[in-house]
Amino acid sequence: MRIHLTSVFVDDQAEALRFYTEVLGFVTKHDIPFGQDRWLTVVSAEDPGGTELLLEPSGHPAVRPYRTALVEDGIPAASFAVDDVPAEYERLRALGVRFTQEPQEMGPVTTAVLDDTCGNLIQLVHGG
Repeated sequence: MRIHLTSVFVDDQAEALRFYTEVLGFVTKHDIPFGQDRWLTVVSAEDPGGTELLLEPSGHPAVRPYRTALVEDGIPAASFAVDDVPAEYERLRALGVRFTQEPQEMGPVTTAVLDDTCGNLIQLVHGG
């Protein structure tokens, strides 16, 4: 068994696609109209056959209070592995990305947390 698909709820699928592809560097895997929304997934450019991230519309009434609580408590909605958190932090800051946590060593791992502009906090991690 392996993880095939996971998701983050996003306020605006077009903005999410722009951020996740143009800023974070993912590539579009599926972009299929689905009613008023889209079945919109991205994957790592380094692993196009790997786990897909669904940029899921946040229209369900439970989403807003759930995400608000996570953000207020500083809890990331997802975690992405990178080779070097400090280097990725500097690259993304230069692109205007806002971080809620600068790179921090936590035992054998280093983490940082960014705001994805679509309602989520996302953790970057390496090591472990």
